[in-house]
Amino acid sequence: MIKIQIIDDIRAQIPFEFMMVVGFSLIITISLVISFADSNELNQAMTASRTGALDGSISDGLAIYPMDAFNEYNMGHVRLLNPASVKILKIDYINQGFSQKYRKTKIQLRIHASSPHCTDKSDRNCMGDRINFYARKKICETFHTENLTNTFFNPAFSNNYVFTTTDVRWE
Repeated sequence: MIKIQIIDDIRAQIPFEFMMVVGFSLIITISLVISFADSNELNQAMTASRTGALDGSISDGLAIYPMDAFNEYNMGHVRLLNPASVKILKIDYINQGFSQKYRKTKIQLRIHASSPHCTDKSDRNCMGDRINFYARKKICETFHTENLTNTFFNPAFSNNYVFTTTDVRWE
């Protein structure tokens, strides 16, 4: 014969300990979700800038430009009208802290590129401007903030960040 013994928990320690574990787990989970959401937004913006920079490098590499850029390059940067290889090496960023002007955290992107066929500094500046333009544009398209910026997408906005670019570093 098997005896079943029921233990009365008069002091209610088991539910109290359970509630403590659940409470701490909930606090930790909420804090992790908030920090992951912020870093996810930054990762998403960096991915968008990488895609945009690649679009800009393809445009530069294939010498495909809008008509106004083509006319400008035809006058002063004839070398850019011929195809050349442009490679995006890396993109890093500098967190410049909270911007009172925009009420968001300001991030400055720095794109590193390489183009062995183009050695003229002014031509590289033109190529770099196009690469930066496409990087900022893609960030705005990703976060649907095209209406918050100017025609050059400078600065580019996400929900919690404002993005600017510095001159492309050529290596």
